[in-house]
Amino acid sequence: MPKLINGRFISMQTIGTKGENLAAEYLVANGYEILARNYRFKKSEIDIICQKDGLMIFVEVKTRTSRSFGEPESFVSNTQQAAIIKAAEEYMREVEWSGDIRFDIVAILSKKGEDEILHLKDAFY
Repeated sequence: MPKLINGRFISMQTIGTKGENLAAEYLVANGYEILARNYRFKKSEIDIICQKDGLMIFVEVKTRTSRSFGEPESFVSNTQQAAIIKAAEEYMREVEWSGDIRFDIVAILSKKGEDEILHLKDAFY
């Protein structure tokens, strides 16, 4: 369902895509190498898969336009975490990765043309 923002209706998918693009730019600017975006396994999706300092990092991006219902990162449920972990296991099998991994959340609050980015490292597992 579209949401009214600054007098325009914008789909939540557009907000999510904008957030994922911001997160990818943020990660690259901070020395991460992006390996994959929107990796899908069955019904699960991993927004960004990247590497830094010998770690493979699976990143869930949550973008919101307000804190009315809570912080963006609070919207990563236990069920979603479990699905991301299963998809990560499949990705690691596909690329034959046996090194260390980490699960991060990049939370973005995007309102009134300003974006606030919070990178939560080792957020779950």
